[in-house]
Amino acid sequence: MHLSPLKNWALRSPDCLALVTPQHQYTWSQLEQVVSLYAKALAGQQVTQGSVVTCVGKNSPEMLLIYLACAELGAICALTMPQPQLALDDKLDTLYSASQPTQVWMHDRGDAVGGLLLDIPSIAVSQIGLAQPESQIKVKSRYHADSLASIIFTSGSMGKPKAVVHTHAQHLASAQGLLEPFHFAPSDCWLLSLPMYHVSGLAIVYRWLAAGAQLKVGSGDLLQDVQGVTHASLVATQLERLLSAATSLDLTHVLLGGSHVPLALSQQAAEQGIETWLGYGMTEAASTVTAKQIDATYSAGTVLPNRRLELRKGRIYIGGETLASGYFEQGVITPITDAQGWFDSKDLGEQLANGELVIKGRADNQFISGGENIHCEEIEAALNQMKGITQSIVVPIADAEFGQRPVAVLLADALPARASIELHLEQILVKFKWPVAYLLLPESLLGSGIKVSRKQVKDWLATQSKDAH
Repeated sequence: MHLSPLKNWALRSPDCLALVTPQHQYTWSQLEQVVSLYAKALAGQQVTQGSVVTCVGKNSPEMLLIYLACAELGAICALTMPQPQLALDDKLDTLYSASQPTQVWMHDRGDAVGGLLLDIPSIAVSQIGLAQPESQIKVKSRYHADSLASIIFTSGSMGKPKAVVHTHAQHLASAQGLLEPFHFAPSDCWLLSLPMYHVSGLAIVYRWLAAGAQLKVGSGDLLQDVQGVTHASLVATQLERLLSAATSLDLTHVLLGGSHVPLALSQQAAEQGIETWLGYGMTEAASTVTAKQIDATYSAGTVLPNRRLELRKGRIYIGGETLASGYFEQGVITPITDAQGWFDSKDLGEQLANGELVIKGRADNQFISGGENIHCEEIEAALNQMKGITQSIVVPIADAEFGQRPVAVLLADALPARASIELHLEQILVKFKWPVAYLLLPESLLGSGIKVSRKQVKDWLATQSKDAH
């Protein structure tokens, strides 16, 4: 019999605090009972072993409970952000064939979706004791560590979303490997500070389940949510805001990702008793691959247990137990590795003499903005749909707060009004992908070829005023 981590801790530490939400606190025993009721609600709506349940929304206690309930049922939980309907439809087309039931739960039910919109009742600890005996009948657990567990969307080099599917075992291998050097005890509490629809957020859930510690789901106000929390996964700008706030912090450990972290910020955190760690990872590898406590040597750290890494002519290849089962499309899984089990990260790097990895950048045209992966080609495809725009070239420019932000250079008879561009983009792209500036492509860059050189555009932009719009 395979016990899920939830059931394991409910047996071993039934009365220990497991989960803190804005409304309730749950011990492991109480959490197991609530998840059982959620599993029963899902099972009553034809969610069975191998079903794909799509959760659309930001972090919430309900989303976490649905995820745990899907694990008990042996169902696969696909997680995705709130987005325009066309973008959501594309993802649903990836997940479900025409003959499959489309089973979707939305935190904000303002928009209807095709197929079955799952109805999940709000279930609290206080309701457990009031429930009728027959309603407490446990749904038979179908949990298996090697069952497909999650689907998280990422973008390919051309911006087409890919559905990355992992098993519980792969997520737990990632969690256990990080927790060897990164101290996280059962008495500690990790804030679910990053979205579950990103692998970095879902990784927090599995670290909590691996350690049998405490997890806090906040209200979205970081300064308030971080109270009483010892561990958090943040981007540098979030840590900077916390340290600048006039409030005491219980934080002891912060795992940072997304971009370069200034040493001064780490030193400022250390003065308040906070260890800062830098990690490098990706969706396909179930989050963090390398990590280190930040010091004067800038690097992404060393390879964590349960992972492998090798460089081929400066290109980073990943192996090990945390790699995804593959890319999921309508029930068909395409492996992500070569015949020897290596995954091409498309990142460029080098190893220092002490074994630490230095990330040099992307081999494709992706960049990171505020911890979010952004593809130039995805934004270009959206802009090119707009009437009057013949061609667009999107490149990142340095930004003090977000690391990098996109700027669009357009080939058009006249520069469209910013308001009209954004009215167009809001139907296609989430807002953090919108360019911060739009410029007309100068004739000097047109040349004689069909395509405009991205490098030439970058070089030209560097000579322009940062205030150009």
